[in-house]
Amino acid sequence: MTLEIITARSLSACRHGFFTRRGGASSGVFEGLNCGPGSSDQSQAVQVNRIRAADALEVDADRLLTAHQVHSAEVAHVTGPFRQKPRIDGLVTATPGLALGVLTADCMPVLMADAEARVIGAAHAGWRGARAGVLEATIDAMEALGAQRRRIAAAIGPAISQAAYEVGPEFLESFLDDDPANARFFAGGTNGRSHFDLVGYGLMRLREAGVGQADWTRHCTYSDPARFYSYRRSTHAAEADYGRLLSAIRL
Repeated sequence: MTLEIITARSLSACRHGFFTRRGGASSGVFEGLNCGPGSSDQSQAVQVNRIRAADALEVDADRLLTAHQVHSAEVAHVTGPFRQKPRIDGLVTATPGLALGVLTADCMPVLMADAEARVIGAAHAGWRGARAGVLEATIDAMEALGAQRRRIAAAIGPAISQAAYEVGPEFLESFLDDDPANARFFAGGTNGRSHFDLVGYGLMRLREAGVGQADWTRHCTYSDPARFYSYRRSTHAAEADYGRLLSAIRL
């Protein structure tokens, strides 16, 4: 099956893609293009999937770089293949021929580019990372390489939508402690629970950081099992594990 790659118009100056699960070699609960080496999928299948994605991006597989993601605000400037994967959640580069990737299954994959400065970035942003500042840290790291935030285009790929993201009262209270205005990212649920707008929160952080453009592809990972992996959906189904979607950008 052919790979399915979602793109963002705002990033059209750079080769990039938010890959769906279609077109991969994995089977079972991982069926499709599982690109997560941290999953319990067969390592050979994951390797084949990553090679297919790298081919689509027109880079060698060892130049498709993803980190050991830890829900942090840590970002690294990369200039070549990793000897050992860093424990970080943001990558930036000005080196041609490198593809920066993030792996997600409900969290936000955020790809960024200053096409004029030829600087790109990629961030993995779940609620912890976004709250800790990984998006702003990635923008800062891009500026250190010559980008200007007013020229940066940022696109959020497939992520869990507010309708599918129910949270408890302690979660809401922690965000209100940060800023009472965060109440706008929560909608009423049942039994004291509410629904969190992760993508809306991410877009707010990006826009307040001063990027020139920030948008979302408007795809929900939870509600479309044929196209996307979802940690939360897999948990609700009591599945043993789940696949990871790849999103990547290159110069």
